[in-house]
Amino acid sequence: MRVFFAVVLVACVIVTTTSPAVSQGKPIQLSLFNPVQIVPETESISGFRLSLLYGRNANMSGFDWGLVTSTTGNFTGVQWGLVGMVEGDFQGWQHNLVSITNGSFEGLQVGAYNSANYVNGLQFGLFNSAGSMKGIQLGLLNFIKKDGFMPFFPIVNWGGI
Repeated sequence: MRVFFAVVLVACVIVTTTSPAVSQGKPIQLSLFNPVQIVPETESISGFRLSLLYGRNANMSGFDWGLVTSTTGNFTGVQWGLVGMVEGDFQGWQHNLVSITNGSFEGLQVGAYNSANYVNGLQFGLFNSAGSMKGIQLGLLNFIKKDGFMPFFPIVNWGGI
């Protein structure tokens, strides 16, 4: 367990120190529910965000952990929680019961329900959905709307490989 947390910590440090948004965001966000949060929702976070019930910010870079988290812009890093929503693009690891990215997704998306407009990577869950994809979906129900092996295929589906 210590090794796992050490790996996550190192990944967060790498992401937050190499991201161009580092100088633009606040390092820490603590949120009970929006608008009861330390940093206003219109500002970005570059570091760590903890959303006890619901947190929302413009952009996020780093480690995001919470019940329900929302990012109105782009996300780079690791997101864990019950529901994770990103309106822009996502790069990294999104691990929630429900993971939704409205823009492009690059990396690993894990959960019961995973959805993204474009995926470059792996979706692993019960229900996976992609507008288009370059990668693999593993799950009970897998949907790729455009340029996939099949528009719907159970267990495994892929696109652009």
